[in-house]
Amino acid sequence: MSGFIGILCLDGGPVDRTLLERMTRSMAVRGPDAIEIWCEGSVGLGHAMLRTTRESAKERQPAQLDRRLWIVADARIDARAELISKLKAKSPSAQALSLSTPDAELILHAYDVWGGSCVDHLLGDFSFAVWDTRKKHLFCARDQFGVKPFYYAQSGAFFIFSNSLDCIRMHPAVSSELNDLAIADFLLFDGNQDPNTTTFADIQRLPDAHLLSVEQGAKSIRRYWELSVTTPIHFSRDEEYIERFRELLDLAVSDRMRTDRAGIMLSGGLDSTTVAASARRISSRNGTPVDLRGYTEVFKHLIPHEEGKYATIAADALQMPIEFLVSDDWKIFQLADRPERQTPEPTHTAWPNITHDLLSLGGSQNRVILTGYGADPALSGRITVHFRELIKRMQVGRALHDAARYFFTEGRLSRLYLKKRWRLLIHSKKNAAGYPPWLNEDFESRWKLRDRFEHINHGNSTVTGFRQEAIDNMLPAWTDLFEAGDPGVTHVPVEIRHPFFDLRLASFLIALPRFPWCSDKELLREAGRGALPEKVRLRRKSTLPGDPLIVLLKRPESAWVDRFEPIPELEKYVERSRIPKVVDEKDLWTGWVHLRPLSLNFWLRGLYRHAKVGRRGGEW
Repeated sequence: MSGFIGILCLDGGPVDRTLLERMTRSMAVRGPDAIEIWCEGSVGLGHAMLRTTRESAKERQPAQLDRRLWIVADARIDARAELISKLKAKSPSAQALSLSTPDAELILHAYDVWGGSCVDHLLGDFSFAVWDTRKKHLFCARDQFGVKPFYYAQSGAFFIFSNSLDCIRMHPAVSSELNDLAIADFLLFDGNQDPNTTTFADIQRLPDAHLLSVEQGAKSIRRYWELSVTTPIHFSRDEEYIERFRELLDLAVSDRMRTDRAGIMLSGGLDSTTVAASARRISSRNGTPVDLRGYTEVFKHLIPHEEGKYATIAADALQMPIEFLVSDDWKIFQLADRPERQTPEPTHTAWPNITHDLLSLGGSQNRVILTGYGADPALSGRITVHFRELIKRMQVGRALHDAARYFFTEGRLSRLYLKKRWRLLIHSKKNAAGYPPWLNEDFESRWKLRDRFEHINHGNSTVTGFRQEAIDNMLPAWTDLFEAGDPGVTHVPVEIRHPFFDLRLASFLIALPRFPWCSDKELLREAGRGALPEKVRLRRKSTLPGDPLIVLLKRPESAWVDRFEPIPELEKYVERSRIPKVVDEKDLWTGWVHLRPLSLNFWLRGLYRHAKVGRRGGEW
């Protein structure tokens, strides 16, 4: 995931080249392969390169087209052959394009042909900015699912943008004033609920599927795409569903595996092993060996855990080396106060960020890591809705037929999860309330936080679709997960890629009828026949039988969390004396909520400690 930075002086003054160089070099951890800048009058662009595809071997950014269009980007463009064909049909300057052309140059040609509508022709994960030297126009975009981040700040005579929040904070025109509503959202929901803002008052976030333009000092933002699948897919034969799924999955994985080696966050479940099987299938089909390696978190004694066993079975069948991250010895908040783990925005650090450690493990051998994220939301479906609709239409025979298929599909009786469903029902009723009692009263009143809590928890989706639960689950919380894995947060130069968030594949999955394909991921189970070991293919979907945090809260060495001393800056947000004790807490959600103030305390302490060091060093 390359890093980029841009500075636009709105008053026409020259860009401070020394400052631009320093800001660009601050991103070297995410782009260690090349550092380059370009300045011309009131505009400056900087780029830190991380080469993750074969096409990027000789890529240079900032890139230009006839010195009239300049681009900085963190992008992987999919369906490249189709895009190149369309560009060649439209533009004489595109005739030299080929499959070896870097992705940023394809975006530049697409902008040259279609202008702001170029995003309608782009598939993949991207965050970019194009500067038109003739029109004095800045055009920026973020991909449909928000996999790649984009931040910006307009302060005084400066417009600054980057895909690294910490980089923008280095500009002297950008203050460190906090956005209190974002802090409130962290305390209430674990993260900011406004996709347009960040934790810092001066810095904004460009939401997923949005465009940003700046021309003559005027800024405009608009949404260009919305996930809305209203028409279900109907094939005449079951085999057609499975064949189409395999085809789209292989396209998605192939476009994300344009490299000689890749890692996979491999659990023992269906999602990641399905991606791994596709990666192995593509490697064999193309005759181009790809070094595939799996990385799995395991517990050996802290809690009962079977992921290592099933991941090993899958890896052995796919002839894939696998490495394990053993997490038994973690302590509560073990890494929360370490400067190297300070995140740009608050994160709940009661349990360490395992993604960071898996990336560190995999990053020593790979530049690309694949995941199975996205299958769960895309295949979510309330099976009761299917039967309710059949009964409503008086299709009793069809309902009986489908019920028989539902109950007696191979292994189905062992996968009805009746005990789990009952526990979830009781748990949800018992813990329906979750509003914390410890918020500072003035802070709570000023932002009307009780109303905000109720509104966000019970708000309705503004996007509709055929299978509404899938639409709702694909949006918008996943952008938080994507950003949490970005090198600007992890400081690990590895690009995470999510095949199930491929626009072509996700649209197909969301359009599937609830029955039978969404029932216990029946589509993945059928598609895995012959590709995955039967023990993995027919494995029950399972959550952890125990939770590490609850186990740690029972240990004597965790008692300090009930006695922590807040820093003065926390008192603006939290009444420390009203935080209940969490040691020996048996309910995970209760413990998790009441530990949020401690995570914020650690983050604020790190923030102000960093600010003092920065001021002494002259960089903040």
